[in-house]
Amino acid sequence: MQKALGVLCCVLTLAACGPQSPLGFRLPDGNAGAGQEAFVALRCNVCHEVDGVEIEYLGGVAHVQLGGETTRVRTYGELVTSIINPSHRIAPMNRDGGATPDGASLMSYAYLNDVMTVQQLVDLVAFLQPTYDIVQPPPVRWAMYQ
Repeated sequence: MQKALGVLCCVLTLAACGPQSPLGFRLPDGNAGAGQEAFVALRCNVCHEVDGVEIEYLGGVAHVQLGGETTRVRTYGELVTSIINPSHRIAPMNRDGGATPDGASLMSYAYLNDVMTVQQLVDLVAFLQPTYDIVQPPPVRWAMYQ
């Protein structure tokens, strides 16, 4: 019985993996247009601007740019995590204005998990993911020591 349960768990885990989800985490596809509407409805634009998207930035306590050029891939899972657990990882450039002195994200105080639907979450990710442009990082210049 335990062996059959183990095989079933492995099959289900592998079935959850897909080409867009290297770690096996995948919610249903979202709608980018509805994600843009959710971005405004949830008042994300109080602290966030999205590169290349015309949404009025309302100028809140923090100013955090989303989208644009990045040297690392913003995966589906990373975007979901950043929305539902914003203190998980805060970019160094956002630590001064976007975090409390103890390192928690100011976004934690928006309590989005209490009001946001799962559909809004998947739509937000569908809206944000294409706004990131992956660029090659600059070459590292190593000093030669004699």
